[in-house]
Amino acid sequence: MALLKKVKSATLMETLVATVLIVIVFIVASLILNNLLFNSFSKRTHDIETRIYELEYQVKNDNIQLPYQETFNNWEIELKIEKDNEKIWLYADAKNKLNKKEVSKSSIYGTAR
Repeated sequence: MALLKKVKSATLMETLVATVLIVIVFIVASLILNNLLFNSFSKRTHDIETRIYELEYQVKNDNIQLPYQETFNNWEIELKIEKDNEKIWLYADAKNKLNKKEVSKSSIYGTAR
């Protein structure tokens, strides 16, 4: 019977403090994960950039008349042409109606003659 020693047990107060600390750690971790996921979804612009590339391709193959406007997944897209001395530029501007984010792209459409 000498092998059986009495093990000290934790008091109720120590158990409550440990539980509170674990809960606080989980709350902070969940808030950090929520913030990271929200930011990654709100800053993602791959879909609208792909749509702008598709529209530029259609403009360069004369399938769309300019100026052009379109709504795509809560984005307002506008295409327009501006000329300078040597080049003709195609400008694409997209604005999100929900979070007011903007995406702009410009490319050379042709040369001025």
